Amino acid sequence: MHIRGFMLFVLLLSGFVIFGGCTSTTPPSAAQSPSGSSQPAQYGPQGQSATSTGILTLRVDSLSPGSVLPDSYTCKGTMESPQVSWSGIPAGTKSLVLIIEDPDAPSGTFTHWLVYNIPPQDGELAQGQANAKVLSNGAQQGESSNGFRGYYPPCPPLGSTHRYIFRLNALDLYIALPTADRAAIDQALAGQTIAKTEFITTFSR
Repeated sequence: MHIRGFMLFVLLLSGFVIFGGCTSTTPPSAAQSPSGSSQPAQYGPQGQSATSTGILTLRVDSLSPGSVLPDSYTCKGTMESPQVSWSGIPAGTKSLVLIIEDPDAPSGTFTHWLVYNIPPQDGELAQGQANAKVLSNGAQQGESSNGFRGYYPPCPPLGSTHRYIFRLNALDLYIALPTADRAAIDQALAGQTIAKTEFITTFSR
């Protein structure tokens, strides 16, 4: 009888260990990769981080996506930078990077404006920014494709229409570079972008 009672106790104890070991107090969203680090954020079609509470949104002046840039922002006008604003910054963002590029340039993609370390909150860059190394909000301006610091106005060849893409990236770091060109910024963006979005415009001469 003693042996039979002992065997029954062992069977009950084994069942408790087996079934109890199949549960976990760690939610699926907190699962980690084999290296011990959290899984990287996944991006949706709108450039939204999986942990974002909203969609990262970029606006250029009062334009609609696909609109023609007004002459005042180009070599046909006063050549000043347009107003650029944004919202929907995801949690964990340390800085923003704004890039304007022309993918239709004859010699390959041309960078017209490069602004990095923009403070990470909903806000804007006002129209007509100076060609200073550091802007009034603490953001830094890098170099365009021709080595010019600040906004370099669109000026496609006569008789052509080019696209001008405004790209905004939310980063999980502050870029510790006193000066930067497109190659340096692209390197900083790799693996550090939480969310991104773009706004496409066109311009013809």
